[in-house]
Amino acid sequence: MSEERKTPKLSVLIPAFNEEARIGKTLDQLNDYFAAVDYPVEVVVIDDGSIDRTANIVREYNARSFPLRLVQNDQNMGKGYTVAHGMREAVGDFRLFFDADGSTPIDQVEKFWPHFEDGADVCIGSRALPESDVQVHQPWYRETMGKIFNLFVRLLALRGFNDTQCGFKAFTAAAAMKIFPRQTLNGFGFDVELLYIANKHGLKTVEVPVVWINSPASRVHPVRDASRMFFELLIIRWRALGGRYR
Repeated sequence: MSEERKTPKLSVLIPAFNEEARIGKTLDQLNDYFAAVDYPVEVVVIDDGSIDRTANIVREYNARSFPLRLVQNDQNMGKGYTVAHGMREAVGDFRLFFDADGSTPIDQVEKFWPHFEDGADVCIGSRALPESDVQVHQPWYRETMGKIFNLFVRLLALRGFNDTQCGFKAFTAAAAMKIFPRQTLNGFGFDVELLYIANKHGLKTVEVPVVWINSPASRVHPVRDASRMFFELLIIRWRALGGRYR
């Protein structure tokens, strides 16, 4: 890589907890893809208190196509906290958080650029639009859980989105600086909170159909996490009524 340091157009933020089995392959895919793009990129892996070799793999990785940084939480804090930590560290003009399992291929970010050029502040990948390409589905019970959760999202917090939970969301730097300091949730409900804050502040959010390939190693528990996510919707509602997101 050249020693010349350019402000990256895109920061790719990867929250990671005990991802030693997948993080190297995911970084390989990013290396291959970004070798062919014509804009500068940085990749930031945010280690959420892993107790395996995740951090060591990232430290030792030979990133040829982009600057690679590792930042670490002092302990396991949850995905919402970890993504927000990454957003504070990022320096790109646009900031994408991207799940370590690569369920949405990185090339799908190219679908976001026309919307950003058209004035979008936030672009979110969606598995639930007619044009979405779900190549490997979740188990039926997880898809059902997702549909029920989306119904509660519409009833309690936010209307207008078909899929709030896809781990492929990008923000302009200005939008990130407005949204993430107001974020309060560390668990899986943080996606809804981010979109709620964006809506509250009049930011333009576009839902974009993407390719999605389910990872069988997902850590989402269909009962425990569903109940937590429902409770977090109530928290969003309560904090909104109290003016927390102003």
